[in-house]
Amino acid sequence: MSEKDWLSTYAEGWMKGDPKTILEVVTDDYIFDDPNAGRIGKQDFPDYMNQLKETVSSLRGGESESQFMELSEVVTQQDGDGLTAWCWWSIPGTEIMGSGLIKVGPTGVLSERIAYYTRLG
Repeated sequence: MSEKDWLSTYAEGWMKGDPKTILEVVTDDYIFDDPNAGRIGKQDFPDYMNQLKETVSSLRGGESESQFMELSEVVTQQDGDGLTAWCWWSIPGTEIMGSGLIKVGPTGVLSERIAYYTRLG
């Protein structure tokens, strides 16, 4: 697979809320960095995703949406033998949204760092 293929499958996993799809394209040393949850490695990612889905379900009042997450404003840049991607993401039916910085290498997705868009307290 190419870096763009890794990224596309990774994005598909997020849009569907499918941790299995996400984990199929991340490297063994993958790190997901969430300012609320900390740095999550590949082995702990399913627990993180389950907790996130519970939070989203609670905020949606138990109602289901057609997509878990929407992605837009995706920008990519080739970096030598890797790819860097930036995106805007939002979770339909909630006010949760933010941006992501994703690093992809020749063997899969290496990392993602997210930031939340929110008003200060």
